[in-house]
Amino acid sequence: MANNRQLMFGCVSHSPIIVVRKHMPQVEPRLIADCAAFRARVEAFNPDHIVMFSNDHFASFHYSNMPAFCVGTHCEAVDDVGGTPGKIPVPEKDAMALAEYLRKEHFDTAISYLMRVDHGFSQPLKRLLGGIDRWPLIPVFISAFTRPFVSFSRARLLGEAVGRFIATSGKRVLIMGSGGLSHHPEHYYPMRENASPAVYGWQLDGEAGGTMTKEQWFTRLLTMHLEGADAIVAGTRTVADMRLNADFDQQVLDYITSGELVPMDDWNHLEIVAKAGVGALEILNWIAARAAYRAAGGGAVTASYDLVPDYAVGYALAQSVAQ
Repeated sequence: MANNRQLMFGCVSHSPIIVVRKHMPQVEPRLIADCAAFRARVEAFNPDHIVMFSNDHFASFHYSNMPAFCVGTHCEAVDDVGGTPGKIPVPEKDAMALAEYLRKEHFDTAISYLMRVDHGFSQPLKRLLGGIDRWPLIPVFISAFTRPFVSFSRARLLGEAVGRFIATSGKRVLIMGSGGLSHHPEHYYPMRENASPAVYGWQLDGEAGGTMTKEQWFTRLLTMHLEGADAIVAGTRTVADMRLNADFDQQVLDYITSGELVPMDDWNHLEIVAKAGVGALEILNWIAARAAYRAAGGGAVTASYDLVPDYAVGYALAQSVAQ
């Protein structure tokens, strides 16, 4: 089994409004400093590669073909609001070996020979590592918003299987996850039953859905997020509207830091949406990453947290304790 000196862990919230916010929250200098400190730790750790769990917001995966889990052997980030476009280097042989291992472990993960990702992957890479191409990365997509929902127990078990693979790989690996915590971006990415015909056409099959071009979809998102940032400053979009919930967030972080994830196995997705927003379902990525770190032999984890209305998200950074 890998030891702590061969492993590093980090999970962080993401939100497009972080990069278009209209008012600088009081905590922002400290959050930026925390990202810089994490980056310095990664520089010193110098991983052979990263394994990262995150989700997509209809930039690449659509209702026409929405796997529960997918491993990418090649990866590029799109130019969406909150993200950074460009090629993300993937260690192809290691990615394929992970996919094959998961199949043997009875996880029928999909495979993508060209996984396109959005800010769910690229924003944390830019903020925490200084760029999207600093180290090779194996992307592991988890479907967060689409019924039938991925169960929290299945995300945990997937993470444990990934961790067992990492433990036998002989590689120095940074395990990452991103998403959540509490937030409710359904205004931008509505559920199927609430989507307009034009939006649903894109969500169904991208440009092939026949209602929007790629440029129109991403322009729509930029315009709406700018309007959202204005609404937050004006007070017309409130903490309650965004379903920001510090109690829920802290409960999640207590489980993430302890590594005791089983109590989350049977959480009800719709109850979470009601109290912490649909974006809170992105904690699936945190669960998988934390389970992978523990199964690979990782040690203690600590977390910092702030409720940041200006970012429209409950913002946290969880990371392994420095060795």
